[in-house]
Amino acid sequence: MISKVQLRLQFLVLLWGFTGVFGKLITVAALPIVWYRLLIAAIAIFIYIRFKKLDARVTTKQMLYLFGIGAIIGLHWFTFYQSIKVSNVAIALSTLSMGALFTSVLEPIFFKRKIKILEIVLALIVSFCVVMIFRASPEYKLGVIYGVICSFLSALFSVLNSKLKDDVSPTNMTFYEMIGGFIMINLILIFFQPAGFVEIFNVGWSNFGWLVILGVFFTAFAQVEFVNLYQYFSSYTILLNVNMEPVYGIILASIMFGESEKMTPIFYIATGVMILSIIVNGLVKNRFSSKKTTAI
Repeated sequence: MISKVQLRLQFLVLLWGFTGVFGKLITVAALPIVWYRLLIAAIAIFIYIRFKKLDARVTTKQMLYLFGIGAIIGLHWFTFYQSIKVSNVAIALSTLSMGALFTSVLEPIFFKRKIKILEIVLALIVSFCVVMIFRASPEYKLGVIYGVICSFLSALFSVLNSKLKDDVSPTNMTFYEMIGGFIMINLILIFFQPAGFVEIFNVGWSNFGWLVILGVFFTAFAQVEFVNLYQYFSSYTILLNVNMEPVYGIILASIMFGESEKMTPIFYIATGVMILSIIVNGLVKNRFSSKKTTAI
């Protein structure tokens, strides 16, 4: 029987499936989208902290650490929306499935455990599937590249978040990470794309409305819930479930945008094999872990 916590995780993944749709609904470039998403989310969480009278204090070391993770999140969202802008929602979401692969490599590094044979097999299958997606849609190769970078960054900040889950509350963690991400995006704008500020202050009311919804509900709420779920699941388990995000997102995008989201049969086969292999890998790991616990 599915527990309430598992339902919360699936609902969160469904929310993330919508974020790709916002990347197409909002007609401004990737940097302005992320700029507003981070700012609105930070403001929303700050209001929540004040309303609930929560203690937002953290140590200087923790704050700098969270700012660093926030910078990675900011870059993760930028590459995600950039992938959508140069290709489409389907490409950006399908490459996100590589997150579990990168996590299986990063966790042994950060937590000093051995890489397992099953994870090597997963790496080979996922890599083959991404190559197939790349070859099936050569016109979207830049979108695939951005998507792969995006999935690596998602794995990196997930693993880093899990190291601090017992020391900082989910709300505080998310609040400082949103500030760190906002600082990072402003640095990119100042030093590499100052013209982006013009678009930021000319987004239009329609875009601004979508950005508020994205920032408050699909970011502030979703991000706090995401960090909170680390109390119940490992980063690998969460990333494993996040692999349903492409399924939800691609279906939603196909319904809403029609022809522009249709891909070749090879794309859907490769994406399906990649997601299925990651899910099977997780199930095998979970079963092995359960047997080991029982034996002890």
